[in-house]
Amino acid sequence: MHAFFKDHDFQFSVEGVLGSAYARAADVGEVLTTVDRIPNGSAPAWVAQWTATADRVAAEARSAEEAGHVRSAAARWLRASSYYSEAADKAEAVESALGLWERHRSSWDRFVDLTAATGDVAAERVEIPYEGTTLPGYFFRGGPPDEARRTIVHTNGSDGSVTGAWTRCIADALARGWNALTYDGPGQNAALMRQGLPFRPDWENVLTPVLDVLTKRTDVDPGRIAVMGISQGGYWVPRAAAHEHRIAAAVADPGVVDVSTTMLEQLPHFLVRLLDAGDRRRFDTDMAWALKVSPATRRMLSWRMRPYGLTSPFDFFTAAREYALTDEQLAAISCPMLITDPEDEQFWPGQSARMAAALTCPVTLLRFTAEEGADAHCEPAATGLRGERVFDWLDEQVPA
Repeated sequence: MHAFFKDHDFQFSVEGVLGSAYARAADVGEVLTTVDRIPNGSAPAWVAQWTATADRVAAEARSAEEAGHVRSAAARWLRASSYYSEAADKAEAVESALGLWERHRSSWDRFVDLTAATGDVAAERVEIPYEGTTLPGYFFRGGPPDEARRTIVHTNGSDGSVTGAWTRCIADALARGWNALTYDGPGQNAALMRQGLPFRPDWENVLTPVLDVLTKRTDVDPGRIAVMGISQGGYWVPRAAAHEHRIAAAVADPGVVDVSTTMLEQLPHFLVRLLDAGDRRRFDTDMAWALKVSPATRRMLSWRMRPYGLTSPFDFFTAAREYALTDEQLAAISCPMLITDPEDEQFWPGQSARMAAALTCPVTLLRFTAEEGADAHCEPAATGLRGERVFDWLDEQVPA
């Protein structure tokens, strides 16, 4: 595949935003001209240029609204939301990242509201009761309000944007006659940014309230609810499915058996030994010295720890080990499961096949390859092919 950047993270991000053009969450020309203005590996330039593109598209969205072109305005707000999210992802200061995230979210909310106003699709904001508070979500329906339809629930990963839910699930679902719901779980998007709720490993305590809300709706068939988990959601969805048996079918993209492996592999052996020994003081002290020589690693670690609600590296790596599925939990899953298995999976290589082998429910291991342009984590540049294959399988498991 053409390399836009030598920096692997930048290249992966570009492939992802190009892939989102399939669902109209980006426009190829806007992406290419933005990328062309960014030097390799320059996070400040990345933030500045994606912000500039997002600001321009947002201004055009406002102009379309003023002229009464509701559909064009909605389309532009969707793209602006996507571009603001790209800028927020590499903002070095927390305050800057939060401000850009808020612009991403407000653009998305405007897209949702205008989409509802067109009458083409019912789109509404929902609140999911959760442990004394609520989790924000969005429900989309393409049919009449009194028709109980099959519904898919999209569960994001550790840092996926709400616009990504549209690209990787909602747009395809609506095209095939599904309802679709996406929500912010603890540690994700608004639940983290506005409410300060951290991640938790026992996702059944998150997904069950979501299903409780859905099964009470007259436009949802409670016997035909599927669930999709993206990235780290490939751990959370199987974990929840081991306990929550109202799920008709589940997708893990990819399968994640142990979240901590990708983190622990980056630690020197002496730090792993300190972690195993429970020596918090020495671990954090030695880690602090190591981070002094690498500001980029320090920023990355701080960013990774934030959704866990932790500031101590020892506590973070210790907590990450709790995000692992046992053979007993995998054996408790009863619904059919689809697990994607992309070639060159860079975060959890081999874990999709490992999960499939441990399951006792009906399981499909779906391979994606570099030859198809569909390799790497969550198949970033092959949104169309991925959606076709995943939703073909879902259509077979949960017929219309």
